[in-house]
Amino acid sequence: MTKKNNNNNNEEEEFVSFGHNLNTKIRFEDADEDEVAEGSGFEAAQDESMCEAGESTDAAQVTDDTTSADYYFDSYSHFGIHEEMLKDVVRTKTYQNVIYQNKFLIKDKIVLDVGAGTGILSLFCAKAGAKHVYAVECSQMADMAKEIVKANGFSDVITVLKGKIEEIELPTPKVDVIISEWMGYFLLFENMLDSVLYARNKWLVDGGIVLPDKASLFLTAIEDSEYKEDKIEFWNSVYGFDMSCIKKKAMMEPLVDTVDQNQIVTDSKLLKTMDISKMSSGDASFTAPFKLVAQRNDYIHALVAYFDVSFTMCHKLLGFSTGPRSRATHWKQTVMYLEDVLTICEGETITGSMSVSYNKKNPRDVDIKLSYSLNGQHSKVSRTQHYKMR
Repeated sequence: MTKKNNNNNNEEEEFVSFGHNLNTKIRFEDADEDEVAEGSGFEAAQDESMCEAGESTDAAQVTDDTTSADYYFDSYSHFGIHEEMLKDVVRTKTYQNVIYQNKFLIKDKIVLDVGAGTGILSLFCAKAGAKHVYAVECSQMADMAKEIVKANGFSDVITVLKGKIEEIELPTPKVDVIISEWMGYFLLFENMLDSVLYARNKWLVDGGIVLPDKASLFLTAIEDSEYKEDKIEFWNSVYGFDMSCIKKKAMMEPLVDTVDQNQIVTDSKLLKTMDISKMSSGDASFTAPFKLVAQRNDYIHALVAYFDVSFTMCHKLLGFSTGPRSRATHWKQTVMYLEDVLTICEGETITGSMSVSYNKKNPRDVDIKLSYSLNGQHSKVSRTQHYKMR
């Protein structure tokens, strides 16, 4: 499945994200290799364990109940995950362009950076003329961010605050701008969105802006026989032994990987658009219907989700897509394998619904319920499957 389809040329590209029912074009200027920008993490934490520094999980204590909350804080304390995000040019250059090309949004404004990571978004804002930036980071990376801010001469403009956004006190009653790179795999994994909404409700002035302010989740279907055979069907017979109990577990866990656009069999459908400036926390849990139309005769082994992000307050609309027809990002795509192999003919449709909610035990994990039906010439299938992102 994972033949990466990166576009490595450095020309400016204009693209319409695959499958949109929108006529909006998003512009993205590629960076030269020596201009690769840095980026922020999505590190604001909610769990009580998040700010207990350096407590690693003993491998002997890891059980089936272990969730992303157990690893979240420690993972963002290490520089490696920040390096990956900093080198994601699509992600970080878009934020840089939003700030530098739209300085009227930032200049002389008080800015709150939620989940600041290394502080790169705060540095962008300071350089664009922000009156003051408060960079909130819960992980140990906050200590590095303070050093980075000092090393670059912005200590008088940027204040790094170490702690959970839900627990800290800002030295100012209100802010004009909230900026954050909160998106996780499948858009919602790790649930940092709630921290952004909390900050918005508590500190954003009336008429203030949130960057980014729109995020949309999409769904499409792919042929993926080779990879499914290697990763899922493998467990049916392992050196002659039945390990299919693991196969059931493997089917329930979505795969985050890069999809080759040539594998796409159907069109793409919008599941949900979120307006970060107006939505409530509960809006991130939803049920959405879908109808995918086959573009050719083929087999379908999985459904694939991806998201787009938009900054609509800019003078010219800016944003990026994580879809398989766009330049690759560190978010890749989220692949959900189907129990059935669907034999589909051009023009036939897969109909169904997807329900998305945060896990009740650990709200950083995502539970997905997928119902789908195909009443085609060669396949007649109706099934419901459950997935857990953890």
